Amino acid sequence: MKFGILTSGGDCAGLNAVIRAIGLYLLRNVKNAELVGIPDGYGGLIRGESFPLKKEDIEDILPLGGTVLGTSRQPFKKMTVSEEGGTRLSRMVANYKKMGLDCLFTLGGAGTHKTAALLSMEGCNVIGVPKTIDNDIYGTDVTFGFRTAVEVVTDAIDRISTTAASHGRVMLVEVMGNKAGWLTLHAGIAAGAHVILIPEIPFSLDAVCGAVSARLAAGEKTTMIAVAEGALLASEAKFKKDERVFVRTALGESTVTRHLAEVIGERTGAETRYSVLGYLQRGGTPCAYDRLLCSRLGGYAAKLAAEGRFGVTAAVSGGDITFNALSDIAGKYKFVDPAGGDVQFARGIGVCFGE
Repeated sequence: MKFGILTSGGDCAGLNAVIRAIGLYLLRNVKNAELVGIPDGYGGLIRGESFPLKKEDIEDILPLGGTVLGTSRQPFKKMTVSEEGGTRLSRMVANYKKMGLDCLFTLGGAGTHKTAALLSMEGCNVIGVPKTIDNDIYGTDVTFGFRTAVEVVTDAIDRISTTAASHGRVMLVEVMGNKAGWLTLHAGIAAGAHVILIPEIPFSLDAVCGAVSARLAAGEKTTMIAVAEGALLASEAKFKKDERVFVRTALGESTVTRHLAEVIGERTGAETRYSVLGYLQRGGTPCAYDRLLCSRLGGYAAKLAAEGRFGVTAAVSGGDITFNALSDIAGKYKFVDPAGGDVQFARGIGVCFGE
């Protein structure tokens, strides 16, 4: 049997660990297994590119960050749009067949899974593995890459906190997460942030400034604020993302974090700074938890392929590794519940969510 592997969308820690586990399982347990890597995500499949993967190519990549296959973003909305030579979807299906693949493993986030579901509906044997530091894939308790990113962000906030304490400043740290606030919530709690702002809970400037003022009045010179990049003002909640961008641009506001830092400084008189962590959160070696999780997910996905179970994606449920049908989870997201346990706990110890 011939198996293809691709990594699509944004990179994150743990991709190589999954590639390794898939490959080692198949080479050990499937007779005459042939493994090929597809470069640059769906871009490589669209172009019909692949290269052989041998045991020696993958056995030592467990601790490496990024992906040895390369990755790219291919917008889902463009997959079925007619172009010269057909649609991107039709070219991928044709190349899947031309390569002689018996199964394709797609390692990626929500967008990757949506495209994987399309390929499955077109008759390709596909198995997904849930990757994203945002932890927002529906149907799985956790995605690989998330725990490593939580560690990185927590460490960054810890380090910035020492500067805040030294200078008596209000410090805002912008964390990745456009749609879901899992990363900001978990790292914010772990690092002891006083204010946590996430997309699922629109905030008001009055509430945030009030929280900072209350701390100043109590003699607390520093306030740490963790802000998801997708956090939005309560006044913006009625707008779609493109509309919010337009309104912010018209007002000369580049990001909600920068705008909030300026308003806090003006209203409270506190010395305020902000830091955008950016790609730091996605890079680097995976933590031990993710190495184990990636190995389990990859090995399980390979086992599904060996058993001939396709059109599914691996998942974590209550500590066990299981699977979901791609058709059941594609296009769905997992969001932080504002009334859920993590948020309620944080509120109980005094964390402000800007309400």
